[in-house]
Amino acid sequence: MNESFPRRRHPGISRRGFLGLGASAALTAPAWSAWAADFVTLPFANGERPLVKYPQKRPLIRLTTRPPQLETPFSVFNESLLTPNDAFFVRYHLTHAPPPPERLTPEAFRVSVTGQVATPLELSVEALKTRFEPVETVAVLQCSGNSRGYFQPRVGGGQLGHGAMGCARWKGVRLADVLKAAGIQSSAKQVVFNGLDTPFLPATPDFIKAIEVDLAMTPELLLAYEMNGEPLPWLNGYPLRLVVPGYYGTYWIKQVHDIRVVGDEFKGFWMNPGYRIPDDPCAAVAPGTTPKRTVPISRMNVRSFITSVADGAEVRSGVPQRFRGIAFDDGQGICEVLVSVDGGRHWESATLGKSLGKFAFREWTLDWTPQGLGTRTLMARATNRLGQSQPLEPLWNPAGYMRNCVEPVTVTVLRS
Repeated sequence: MNESFPRRRHPGISRRGFLGLGASAALTAPAWSAWAADFVTLPFANGERPLVKYPQKRPLIRLTTRPPQLETPFSVFNESLLTPNDAFFVRYHLTHAPPPPERLTPEAFRVSVTGQVATPLELSVEALKTRFEPVETVAVLQCSGNSRGYFQPRVGGGQLGHGAMGCARWKGVRLADVLKAAGIQSSAKQVVFNGLDTPFLPATPDFIKAIEVDLAMTPELLLAYEMNGEPLPWLNGYPLRLVVPGYYGTYWIKQVHDIRVVGDEFKGFWMNPGYRIPDDPCAAVAPGTTPKRTVPISRMNVRSFITSVADGAEVRSGVPQRFRGIAFDDGQGICEVLVSVDGGRHWESATLGKSLGKFAFREWTLDWTPQGLGTRTLMARATNRLGQSQPLEPLWNPAGYMRNCVEPVTVTVLRS
């Protein structure tokens, strides 16, 4: 199957460009450029970024305007395990983004299910809510290129810090239930998804993704219309998005309006050559080299972060500290987090907090009373139930995907 996936236009839904976006008719894109609240400098080359206030969002770290790429300030991850909607990161691929909410109402919006099904469907959000069982799941959404700015040698693509991730409570209906209602045929191989964002130039491939039928029919995948108990923010997929727990965000299509069941492998640009990783258990090659074989990126690997203290912070000798952080994986479940306060020479088990679900951030804490003076390197390393863990040194691939090494934090111990 090639890139000729149909681009349907539904009555009453405009697919005009990003400059028409706004939280209300009175709010337009030119106002955004005046909303830079401050600047931050991420700890890598060319790391200065503006903090910009977008509609429905607190000031976020702006990487690009067209398409919109907004990163969550890292301090947010110490506020709670659920990332607030107004602080949740934003990642679009195409210059044009979806229309504003007043043009994208639940009454006008439709999602279609076509292809190798017995009964093609066209459903409103209200129809989804009334015809199918509502379900909730707490899951981490993480961009494939989260932390790309730290890669050495540097690679192309958005130079992100650690803020292209978030954990939310998603509510919607099971994708499997919708596919069953359409009567998915036994010859089906993949399910293909298209959202309402669209290229500015005809030559630019539309952002279309595909997953295997077996994955699509698992109960974890949702067509979600709520996020943390509220309608989806319009920059995060309003009014409907695909939720694929345990998988990188490239599959979590926003404003999903076209679902097509196909009998062969979809070969669109964003499946091949886009979003490919080395065909290797570590998804890595020697820095500066090219992989011989690649496969589509898929499940997330194990990660953990220290959230309660920033790199370069100061602590007091003899004063007890409680360090806190988060860990997550692709849904196997975090079973242990080890923490070192001496650069990896010695490790101690942290205390795991309450689980919000196997796909969610898992909190961990460790009490430490620093002794002496000088610098200390803090490290956290998570392990899941399959025994998968984090490398102590960063791995490299040409696209800057799937970074999951231990991320050290250096603090200075001062006199009390």
